[in-house]
Amino acid sequence: MITKVKSCGLIGLDGYIIDIEIDLNMGMPAFDIVGLPDLAVRESKERVRAAVKNCGFGFPSRRIIINLAPAHIKKEGSIYDLPITAAFLIATDQLRIRESDHLAFIGELSLDGIIRPAAGVLPMTITARDNGVKTIFVPLENAAEAAVVKGIDVIGVHTLSEVCDHIEGKHELAPSKVDIDDIFRQNADYFLDFAEVKGQENVKRALEVAAAGNHNMLMIGNPGSGKTMIAQRLPGILPDLTFEEALEVTKIHSIAGALPGDTPLITTRPFRHPHHTMSAAGMSGGGKTPRPGEISLAHNGVLFLDELPEFGKDVLEVMRQPLEDRSVTISRVAATLTYPCNIMFVASMNPCKCGYFGDQSGRCKCSPAQVTKYLGRVSGPLLDRIDLHIEVAPVAYKDLEKEAPSEHSQDIKKRVNAARDIQSERYKDFTIYANSQLTPSMIQKFCKLGDAEKQMMKNAFERLGLSARAHNRILKVARTIADLAGAEDIGAVHLAEAIQYRSLDRKFWQ
Repeated sequence: MITKVKSCGLIGLDGYIIDIEIDLNMGMPAFDIVGLPDLAVRESKERVRAAVKNCGFGFPSRRIIINLAPAHIKKEGSIYDLPITAAFLIATDQLRIRESDHLAFIGELSLDGIIRPAAGVLPMTITARDNGVKTIFVPLENAAEAAVVKGIDVIGVHTLSEVCDHIEGKHELAPSKVDIDDIFRQNADYFLDFAEVKGQENVKRALEVAAAGNHNMLMIGNPGSGKTMIAQRLPGILPDLTFEEALEVTKIHSIAGALPGDTPLITTRPFRHPHHTMSAAGMSGGGKTPRPGEISLAHNGVLFLDELPEFGKDVLEVMRQPLEDRSVTISRVAATLTYPCNIMFVASMNPCKCGYFGDQSGRCKCSPAQVTKYLGRVSGPLLDRIDLHIEVAPVAYKDLEKEAPSEHSQDIKKRVNAARDIQSERYKDFTIYANSQLTPSMIQKFCKLGDAEKQMMKNAFERLGLSARAHNRILKVARTIADLAGAEDIGAVHLAEAIQYRSLDRKFWQ
């Protein structure tokens, strides 16, 4: 007789149900696992054998065949230890259960029966619920994460014995519960505030514009001018995550194994700050079976690259298409997967190798050729995908000595939210929500210019030598500036400010 229990697997962000089928026969003792298992799954039989014996159960000398269905999809990881063990105990009548169709199991077993935490539990729990599973057993450390999903009982278990005792009614465990509203309340305030930034009012204004329209941004300035400090405070002025956005962000971090143990749901916008030594695969995602990279881990948040020219050329070039498509597709022999990466891309860089080009102190000793070579590490096509180019000047001493605090992030956030509300209403019949997502046809409709504004745009285009993409991005930024001002049409003052944010095209790249 064949015994079946359910588990889950992952393909990208989506899960799928796996039926663990077990058949026990007389014959030469053997323990085989079929159904395209990888090495970690094949090694499961040794962990299962040891855990079963060390928890006081018997392991008969029989021919045991485990099938992981559907057999055409490759199974990876050690999360099938627990469902394989449950199926084995049911098949050998050591675990009495009336019906197993409504149960699912996820978890790796240690040799003494302890259940270890797993990655990707949240999307797998969603899949189990959508496929009619009523109760899912997950490692205790992942219980809060899985309990975010409503409509399914999540039982967090620490040992194999706890699983068996609960199923047989000897010691039932209460389903895990989390208060989602309370989680959002606890993380309502971002801990880094713009009030801590002295001076740099023009840069803070640029970040407000970037946040209001979800625009990409580049800051260029001398070391110590506050570029990183300012960028770190950007999530504090972005609109709050909705539950759907938080769930999507948490799924990505869960799959990547980057979800903190005490965080069942990520409720603040991610801020990813990778080091410049990272690889292209680390940025875009990769592996034998592709996992999310930094650009996807920053989904619905901010990806900040400090010292942009120091990143490898292949790392920067791999970002070009994802910045346009807001998704990244990774192709491997095993699978082709697509992960979302709807991000705000923010970068900073020095104006030259030593960092002091243009500084009044005269400390820069770089030749014009060296400056050009350094800035040339950032390609024109990538630069065109950045909406705002901001020059960050050193902070003046008088600004450092000011006792009055600067404007708080919450006050800036109110203006950003108001501008986002305008955009949400304007684009309610479209598939976009922010000005940065405007297509060329939408730009013609929503970014119309008067005669004076058209002449201003023409002069800027010719004098700065802008590309067609840069032209469109200026219009998008001008639309955002007008929204912040509550203006229905783009005026000359809005367009002039937007053009100002492209001044680095002329100053450093021409």
